Amino acid sequence: MTACAIEPPSTSGADGVPEAGCVITADGAYAARLAPAGDCWFPERWTLDGPEPYAVPLPGNQPEEPGTGVQPMGDGRVLIHRLAAGRHTFSLLYPTGPGTGELPLGAVDCPEPGTRLTLLPPAPGGARAYALASGVRSSVVWLVTGGASGPERLAEVPGRCSGGVWLDGTGRLLALDRELGGRTKTVVVDLERAAVSPLLQIADGSNDRLLLADPDSGLLLISSDAPSPGQERLGWGVLGSTLPVRFPRCLLLPDCVVTPFAIQPGQVLMPENCAVGLRIDGAFGTWVGTWRPAERRVRHLPAPEGWLAGTGVWTAEGVLRLPYATPATPCGLTELAAPRENAGAAEQGRTDAGPRPSTESTEPGPPTRPGTRPEASPGAQPEARPGAGLGARSGAELGARSGAGLGAGPGAELGARPEPPMAGTAAAPETGAPAAPETRGPAAPETRGPAPSVTRTAVPVPARPVPLQQAPLGRLVTN
Repeated sequence: MTACAIEPPSTSGADGVPEAGCVITADGAYAARLAPAGDCWFPERWTLDGPEPYAVPLPGNQPEEPGTGVQPMGDGRVLIHRLAAGRHTFSLLYPTGPGTGELPLGAVDCPEPGTRLTLLPPAPGGARAYALASGVRSSVVWLVTGGASGPERLAEVPGRCSGGVWLDGTGRLLALDRELGGRTKTVVVDLERAAVSPLLQIADGSNDRLLLADPDSGLLLISSDAPSPGQERLGWGVLGSTLPVRFPRCLLLPDCVVTPFAIQPGQVLMPENCAVGLRIDGAFGTWVGTWRPAERRVRHLPAPEGWLAGTGVWTAEGVLRLPYATPATPCGLTELAAPRENAGAAEQGRTDAGPRPSTESTEPGPPTRPGTRPEASPGAQPEARPGAGLGARSGAELGARSGAGLGAGPGAELGARPEPPMAGTAAAPETGAPAAPETRGPAAPETRGPAPSVTRTAVPVPARPVPLQQAPLGRLVTN
């Protein structure tokens, strides 16, 4: 299973109250959240991979402060991040009969004013946990647990960083959205080498962020204002592809905020078939959307009561599992199957023996209520396709998948591996949307031997495209 988050759900919301939600391990086995107990908050671990989900409360000697960070580990323990007297302290919590055991891990000091330290999304494998200290001039990636002893400073990246998306299955390559010079671009940090290289740059003057990535298929969910200057748009691309980044109109919902939170795993070489879970916030409240690049439409579904909004995981079979908590069911899990349709046959009006198109509403709003007539669906419109590509196959090793940085790579050859098909490749650009300048060809850092234990400042690595014939499909190689 795959689950990614852009900001930890446990960070403070309005009036200092933790936002609804939880954090789920990369494999979907455990979750953790701050649970309410009257006016107080305490950590709670959920087990999601059993016959039925169940919660284990992990209260400490005193209630937790709003905004306390929690994250489940692969062995069932829960990492907790507290801020006390200007110091960031970390501990591992675990159940011990009627009580809660606590293993202190150490503390991190952030003396520079304006520095914010948050937990990064759970790393693949669940044995390590990382934190990001974002300062005004630079940001530091910390290994909080899983190292030799105590928090370990790994890499310093120039600029103020946010986000955090894992690009491989080993927890080595971390994508961060870096603000530098008034623009935000995504960079990749190789945690073994403490090296940084550009990953996503659609246009010189655009703000480009990576929201989600699936290592199996290479599907990327991107936020950028390149197709519509001054307006953030959701787009998608494929890691290593030379085809343009696409910004579907069906993902542009008027007066709604659309946030992707999970991608269907296991769809190797089929990124256009991956189902994506969307959190949609609008005038009607918060609900769930599902979308596949091949279908070019959004299906709107009611969220379960008590949904820990913005959290969930997909199974490889296309079932979306959403955690929820109500007074009657303090630990629940709803499963929604994402229907599939033959997008090509649907567009041409053909009838075949495949799955029929869903009757779910595809309008920019919640599911249609009885007695109302929705407006025309935006999903039938052509996709916006600025001239920014996903390019040259170069970058550091991405575990079990061949791929590369985003951008055009004029000297790269596609070699033996065909490009995966993408829906709507003949679609015209959206009316009125200016074409973005040609994409540059950033690349992730080159692969070398194990890094020394000392902390180093991440340094840029020159982009050198590699023909695919020299990059085996089982892994990605950079010269």
